[in-house]
Amino acid sequence: MASLERRVAIDAARAAGHLLKSELSGSRRIAYKDSPTNLVTEMDARAEELIVGRLAAAFPHDAVLAEERGATAGRSGRRWIIDPLDGTTNYAHGLPTFGVSIALEADAHVELGVVFDPNLDELFVAERGRGATVNDRPLAVSTTPTLGESLLATGFPYNIRVAKDNNLTEYAAFSVRARAVRRMGSAVLYLAWLASGRLDGYWELRLGSWDVAAGSLLVAEAGGRITDLTGGALDIDRPAIVASNGRIHDAILGVLREIRGG
Repeated sequence: MASLERRVAIDAARAAGHLLKSELSGSRRIAYKDSPTNLVTEMDARAEELIVGRLAAAFPHDAVLAEERGATAGRSGRRWIIDPLDGTTNYAHGLPTFGVSIALEADAHVELGVVFDPNLDELFVAERGRGATVNDRPLAVSTTPTLGESLLATGFPYNIRVAKDNNLTEYAAFSVRARAVRRMGSAVLYLAWLASGRLDGYWELRLGSWDVAAGSLLVAEAGGRITDLTGGALDIDRPAIVASNGRIHDAILGVLREIRGG
């Protein structure tokens, strides 16, 4: 990966994260996308505008997929996948658990992933084949050997109030099989923390491309394993995800198979 892409992505993620943190204590203008639990704030749009503006200035021929504005075509064969504020509900309530995610995809593979947590001032970076770091320190997944000793994370779909496939059955099953299951509202940070060895596993039934693009590369480059819910390849465009340190991955898949069938 050329240094320019890495440098621009890092600078954009840091700038967006610092903007979000500086406005965290302010009053929020909250809108709803498709349900009372699917929020968006004016800060999502401001952070996204900042990131897209910097990427477009540096790489005008690249496509962009951003959570709020959707897809913009390009002719380079590359695509930037952006989550300007992952953890919007936390942010809207003033809870300092959120992150910024920027990934670069080329030839259907994520080649660069950047995640910035402005509250802990942690910058996670991965490049395909070159490993992953946090604040320039190498990352490695945990060595936790069993599901029973593991700390997991998950999330729930925004339409949990009406959807039958809402992850509650799976959550209950893992809660009595793992050491603990955490639900903190940011897929981007779950994957970064898994790559750091702080979490041992993570699953979620439905996500957006922007939630997993950068983080999945972090986990892979830190020595972890990433699949879909049945153990197949992760589909970035329709992601349902299981991520782990590798050692407990088959056990997670086994529980999901028991609960969901197939």
